[in-house]
Amino acid sequence: MQILCTNGVKSVLLELIPPFERARDTKLAVIWGSTHALLNDLERGAGGDVAVLTAEAIDDLIKQGKVKAGSRVDLARSGIGVAVRKGAKRPDIASSEALKRALLAAKSVAHSKTGLSGIYFPTVLARLGIVEEMRAKIVMPDAGTPVGELVANGEAEIGIQQISELLPVAGIDIVGPLPPPLQKITIFSGGVLTASREASLAAALLAFLAAESPRLLNAKGLEPT
Repeated sequence: MQILCTNGVKSVLLELIPPFERARDTKLAVIWGSTHALLNDLERGAGGDVAVLTAEAIDDLIKQGKVKAGSRVDLARSGIGVAVRKGAKRPDIASSEALKRALLAAKSVAHSKTGLSGIYFPTVLARLGIVEEMRAKIVMPDAGTPVGELVANGEAEIGIQQISELLPVAGIDIVGPLPPPLQKITIFSGGVLTASREASLAAALLAFLAAESPRLLNAKGLEPT
């Protein structure tokens, strides 16, 4: 059985897939990526049994007939966070104005190219009125490279990404979430792909993830839905 899973909940699935495989005596193949990239894969005809993406993406796939109606299962909520290199001074990001000052003071700021946080962050800069001032400071990693790695390696002074994606990266400190007026909360959900040849097993996996994931969420930088 094949799963298409967003990086936003990768850390949770990495822990839960092995016990599911043992319980069901099966082997799961997982394609990891941003929701945007995985949607492109599906558009190009990628196969699979389960998609774990954003709730909005799952709903759109249901409308398109690519995910079975009624199969959506909400798994976690995630916010966007700010990170610096381990041991570096942590900037004040408690308010929109404080975040603005921190971004303007930074020599470089990294965000993803296709991840949800990367697509959203330019709108934060626009709301803060600093698009032009930040243009030359923005650094974006190659596909598949976590934003946190650029921060850990000193290639960026500040990193912006889903907290759940920053947390597993060694060599960085998470300063905290974006201030509430600028925060964007994402719900990650799963659904059974209509092309699945193992729909009952796919539904069982989603039920297992929904039952077992809550105990892991806080430690992974996520929240229950």
